Amino acid sequence: MTTLTAATTDSFTMLRRSIRHTLRSPDTMILAIALPILLLVLFVYVFGGAMNVGTDYLNYVVPGIILLCAGFGASTVATAVSSDMTEGIVDRFRTMAVAQRAILAGHVGASVLRNLVTTTIVVTVAVLMGFRPSASPLEYLAAIGMVALFVLAISWLCVALGLLAVNPEAASGFTFFLLFLPYVSSAFVPPESMPSWLRGFAEHQPVTPVIETLRGLLTGTPIGNSALLAVCWCIAIAAVGYVWARATFRRKTLH
Repeated sequence: MTTLTAATTDSFTMLRRSIRHTLRSPDTMILAIALPILLLVLFVYVFGGAMNVGTDYLNYVVPGIILLCAGFGASTVATAVSSDMTEGIVDRFRTMAVAQRAILAGHVGASVLRNLVTTTIVVTVAVLMGFRPSASPLEYLAAIGMVALFVLAISWLCVALGLLAVNPEAASGFTFFLLFLPYVSSAFVPPESMPSWLRGFAEHQPVTPVIETLRGLLTGTPIGNSALLAVCWCIAIAAVGYVWARATFRRKTLH
């Protein structure tokens, strides 16, 4: 068996391990679903009547809720990785014929799958509330790919933060800024409505082009160069997170 084949097999084994952990601890996934749904209900039924976004507010806010859901789901990877590092299971894996990169890749793969499931549930709830996407089958596939790429990127960054943290509690705190980013973007209000000092950040941070791409794919609004920017941001974040995570993991396991 080649090194690449062995690493791939080990990654799938670690993926199954992470999924089993999720199934045995459903409270985390329930929270990852419940929080975005509650925010969707809050923004649509409490604040939606006061929001002037040029279209139905439900259609406007759903892409932002999807990204908020993805960010929250991906942030749990940091806690899971930190738990592995502090509870000694990684030391056991090192005594076995397991590719080291597979340990981290399993967490990331499970994060992508979990988030696609939670995204599907959130969108289903939005449809029940009256959300009516106009996407074609190809646009739906592109939207799924965009969400998966975003989760992949954020998950690798969360893996690096989880390795950096001294305990799972600290890992959870390190990812707080990821949950905050969608609020300062085009997720809930157009950046044009923000103060000038905040508008520049909202327009040029990585979450905004991802949201605008999803909004365009699902509801037919203009995408412009948002898709290209979104893909570039995701690839850059994934690359930084991957390199950072690998380097930190090697440093922490060199003993």
